[in-house]
Amino acid sequence: MTAEYPTHSEYADFLEATRVSYDAIASAYADRFSDWRADSSPLDRSLVSAFAELAREHAPAPVADLGSGPGSVTAHLHALGTPVFGVDLSPRMVALARRAHPELRFHVGSMTALDLPDETLGGILALYSLIHVPDDHLPGTFAEFHRVLRPGAPVLLAFQSGDSEDRLHLSERFGQEIALDYHWRTPDHVIAHLLDAGLRLYARTVREPDGEEKRPRAFLLAEKPRAGGRGGALRHGLRPR
Repeated sequence: MTAEYPTHSEYADFLEATRVSYDAIASAYADRFSDWRADSSPLDRSLVSAFAELAREHAPAPVADLGSGPGSVTAHLHALGTPVFGVDLSPRMVALARRAHPELRFHVGSMTALDLPDETLGGILALYSLIHVPDDHLPGTFAEFHRVLRPGAPVLLAFQSGDSEDRLHLSERFGQEIALDYHWRTPDHVIAHLLDAGLRLYARTVREPDGEEKRPRAFLLAEKPRAGGRGGALRHGLRPR
C-alpha cells in the first residue's frame, strides 16, 4: 500500500504556524532554556551521551540536531567531541543560536524535508521537537531520517508521552500571541512509525515527570540498518565487530 503524505498546502500551513510562533517567543525561550545541561536530568544527559558515542563511530559524518532552538544541546554535543550542526524552523531561533555559539553551524530548515544528500548524517537528534509534527506528517518525516542517515547511524528522539489522541493548542506563551500545537504520543505509537520507515528500534526509556514537568518523558534510540539488515554499533555494543 502506498503511503499518502499531506499536500504541499497542508505542509505550508503547519510549518508556517510553527515558524511564526517560535519567531515570536525566540528571545524569551532562549533566555529560559539557554543551558540544557543545567536544566536536564542526569538520565537525560546519560542518554544523550550514549547517543553521541554511537554517532562518533560515523565521524566525520555529522549529527543533525533537529529543532535545535537556541543551540544549547548542539553545543553540548560539540563539547562531547561529536561533529554536529543545528537545524531549526525559526529564523529568529537560528540567529540567536549563531550569536550564542559562533563556532557552530546552524541552518533554517525543517525535519520534514531536509536539504541534505542521501546517507550523509552520522546521527539525528530530535529532543522535544517532534511534538510539533502532526501524525500525518510522521511517515514522511521518518522517511527523510532514513534517507539522510548513513547505514548503522543512530537516532535519538525525546518527547512528552501521552495518549495519541491528546493534543494541546497554545495561543499565548511568554506573553506573546502564538498558534502552536503540541502532539502527545505513546512510545508504541512513535515506534510503529519508525519501523514503517525502515528504522530499527534499539531501546526505549520512559521516566516520570520531574520538578515542574507534567507528563512522562519518553526516549527512543533507533538506527538505520546496514545493508543486508545487519545492525550497526547499536546491535554489537559501542565497538562494532
